[in-house]
Amino acid sequence: MAVLLLLAVEPKHPYGLRQRILEWEKDRVINVSQRNAIYQTMRRLERHGLITVHETTKHENRPERTVFRTTESGVQLSREWVRDMLRTPAVEYPEFPAALAFIASISRSEAMAALNERLETSERNLAAFETEVNARLADFGGSLDPIHLVDTDYQRTMARAEITWLRGMLEKLEAAQRNGAVGGT
Repeated sequence: MAVLLLLAVEPKHPYGLRQRILEWEKDRVINVSQRNAIYQTMRRLERHGLITVHETTKHENRPERTVFRTTESGVQLSREWVRDMLRTPAVEYPEFPAALAFIASISRSEAMAALNERLETSERNLAAFETEVNARLADFGGSLDPIHLVDTDYQRTMARAEITWLRGMLEKLEAAQRNGAVGGT
């Protein structure tokens, strides 16, 4: 979906597309850590007729670069995916809740230490994120249509919610430990 929508904005070659994702800080929601993933995705989209070659360029001693753009059917499909993902909650399987499901398999002190470390990291990450967002807003004179900040606002809200939950859970675990809760160490 992201590849289709970004190539509809501006035709790019795979490396350029990955760079754009990083520049626009969409790597917070789009996993581009494996460089080859973009190339594989684009080959698959081309096979299905959702993107097409826009042009092939060659600069000096560099290899040829094939620039792609989204086809009309690719634009329509990507927009339908966005609508579907916005309106329909999906069952997702993130790591953290999976680890929480088995937290009792480690000692209470190990669990609390790990959760404290996560809390500290989450607080640092949120502070850095807030700084980045404020800097981006300053680039736009402090005013930007909220539609362009929906993903940022969601991420910030979820980070704050997790920090609040972590603090509350750590307080409960500490109280249970002080009170000699059964089943913990």
